[in-house]
Amino acid sequence: MDLAWSDADRAFRDEVLAFLDAELTPDLRAKGRAMTSVYADHATGMAWQKKLHARGWVAPAWPREFGGAGWSVVQRYIWAREAALAGAPPVSPMGIGMCGPVLIGHGTKAQQDRFLPPMLSGEHFWCQGYSEPGSGSDLASLQMSAVEDGDDFVCNGHKLWTTHAHEANWIFCLVRTSREAIPQQGITFLLIDMTTPGVEVKPILMLSGEHIQNDVFFTNVRVPRANVVGRVGEGWTVAKYLMQFERGGSAAAPGLGVRLERLAEIARTPDADGRRLIDEPGYAARLAQAGIDIAALEAIELRVMSRLSNGEAPGAESSLMKTVSTELSQRLTELSVEAAGVYAAPWQPHGGALGGPTPGFTPPADGFLAGPPHAWIAAPKYFNDRAGSIYAGTNEIQRNIMAKAVLGL
Repeated sequence: MDLAWSDADRAFRDEVLAFLDAELTPDLRAKGRAMTSVYADHATGMAWQKKLHARGWVAPAWPREFGGAGWSVVQRYIWAREAALAGAPPVSPMGIGMCGPVLIGHGTKAQQDRFLPPMLSGEHFWCQGYSEPGSGSDLASLQMSAVEDGDDFVCNGHKLWTTHAHEANWIFCLVRTSREAIPQQGITFLLIDMTTPGVEVKPILMLSGEHIQNDVFFTNVRVPRANVVGRVGEGWTVAKYLMQFERGGSAAAPGLGVRLERLAEIARTPDADGRRLIDEPGYAARLAQAGIDIAALEAIELRVMSRLSNGEAPGAESSLMKTVSTELSQRLTELSVEAAGVYAAPWQPHGGALGGPTPGFTPPADGFLAGPPHAWIAAPKYFNDRAGSIYAGTNEIQRNIMAKAVLGL
């Protein structure tokens, strides 16, 4: 495994740094660094997507013939690392990071021509319709029905934990088109226009008070058969293809490293009484252990990058990276809350860059915020990150996958 950067890689890194310096405005940097969710708010994400689209960099992993950047695995890693270090906000992954690759891999030419260009420009903003009441990690038990009626499917059901559904105008869904002895059979991957009559979105408020997630109800929603991706009844194959991009599909270690360094800086700063958190052995040890674990994760990511560059699949390592990165992120939020101390207690949504609005909250007229800036987002980030070990398949499920694939259990 050769991890040395080539001259071309270093030249590309310089190009990335120049772009970030020119296009990443102070406001975008501030929003990126003050995020409390894994998602930027809609306006911030779209503002950054517009700049990336103008440069042709909004879809790093897509082939050029589909409007992507056509970057190598190494270039994508360099981009992810430098963007994280610069504080760039993320682009919503639902369209470009998930549905787009599925359309490129399994969609028809007509579907690619129709959906990919507005996905890149942001004209179409996508959400994911997978989880249902009683069907989360056990996704094959989903019940949302799609019954053929001429050239349409008539859909009825309920999706939940649907991120930014209130902002989206399209949703990709897994629906049940038939009932088979094996539950993974009879599932179809379907694209649904959110403006279709019968689609209703209701907010789910997070523990942090943010409106990011939603319930989505479908009542006799008519969807053209042309919106089926892949074959009817074989949507599970399409879904597994998508999950390769949702789990371990990007480099997490650089962003975690940035957060750890900020924590270390906070810990080294004396408080009003001259005390430093870094001088507490227990806290310093946990910071050090987090640094070791982030370095180990980065080594795995680099190893996977090397294998991908040689045309190999990551296999069970995608589950490993998802598990380790989300649990590391949760540990960092715990260290952040401890560093904030009593100032983690006040609810101060106006102090961070939240992933959505906070219904019922009115900020003080004078904009007052209690405590140091790092404390303003400590609790919201902590609460949001509780979902990290649940979404994209719970970490318990990921451990089962690793046990089966690696240990043969």
